[in-house]
Order: sequence, then C-alpha cells, then structure tokens
Amino acid sequence: DKPLRYLPYYGNHEIKPSLTGSGVDTIYKSISNFSFIDQKGNVVTQENFKDKIYVADYFFCTCQSICPIMSVQMERVADVFKDDAEIKYISHTVNPEYDSVNVLADYATAHHARYGQWYLVTGNKKELYDLARESYMLDASEGDGGEDDFIHTQNFALIDKERHIRGYYDGTNPKEIDQLINDIKLLKKEYKAKHEKDY
Repeated sequence: DKPLRYLPYYGNHEIKPSLTGSGVDTIYKSISNFSFIDQKGNVVTQENFKDKIYVADYFFCTCQSICPIMSVQMERVADVFKDDAEIKYISHTVNPEYDSVNVLADYATAHHARYGQWYLVTGNKKELYDLARESYMLDASEGDGGEDDFIHTQNFALIDKERHIRGYYDGTNPKEIDQLINDIKLLKKEYKAKHEKDY
C-alpha cells in the first residue's frame, strides 16, 4: 500500500531539449556496446540483454580471495530468480590470458550457472577493462589494459532495461546481496507500474 520507491540512477547525466519539443529530457549514463566470448564459445553482446534487467561483475577463475565469495553470492541471486527470464547476469574475467572458454565452462559448472541466464565472458583485455571503468564504473583506478594493469573489485552493478546503472553492491557482503535481491524486485515493480500506466 506504500508509494512505489524508485531506484536512483548512477553516473553523470545530461539535460537536453526534448525531441518532441515538450521541454527537456534527462539522458542518463548507459552501458556501451560490447562483444565478448562466453563459457560455451559463443559471442555475447548487448543483444543478449535486450529488454532484460541484469547484474554485472568482474572476477577471475584462479582468485583465492574475494572472487569465490562473489560467485557464491551471484549464484544465490540467480537461484532466487531462476525461473525469471527477465533477469540475467554477466561475469567478466579480468584475466583473459588464463580464463579460456574451457576454464570458464568449468567455473560455470562449479557455480551452477544456467546457460542463457548467467554468462561468464572473456575477450580483449583492454575492452574488458575499459567497460569496467568507463561504462560500469566498477573500478576507479587508472590503467591502459596492458600487461601490468589489473582490476580487482568486489562490486556488483545492477543494470536496467535501458542499460542504465541503478545500484552498486558489495558482492562479498550477504546483507548487500539481500539488498540487491530486493532492488531487483523493486525494479521489476517499476517496470510493471510503467507498463500499467502506458495501458
């Protein structure tokens, strides 16, 4: 019975004249296009997430510190929404030199990643790192994606259907993952309310 609470938008935004001439539009930061290879050897792009809410993170398969904890927490989120085709997940490796398709496939199996819902991806290191820093804003460090560059962040990003960032969560903190689960449900309600308003 309470008024619907809307999630905030993260990142810089611009105010531009409306294309319809009816005032101004707020243009929120959006995730750039990407193209990576998943645990089955298939190409993954933004098309895989069209009209989907998704959670993004960065990890590497040989990590012995935060990554196993993060993957268990992502697995927990995926299990909550296991029957919900509207929700997806993408985990990007920060160590593409080692994390081959076969290595990612074994890791996906170990964490019960349902193919088509949870993608574990590898690709060009600079493109992976640029996406983390410039689009997802998951890492504030500077780097060129070169041999000595390394990202190690425990944060998850919640992305809406328009590619906007709607939340950040510590992937090693179960309470924050509880909040992520609640925020996904809230975002689903937001879309439902918009749909009902349109009709």
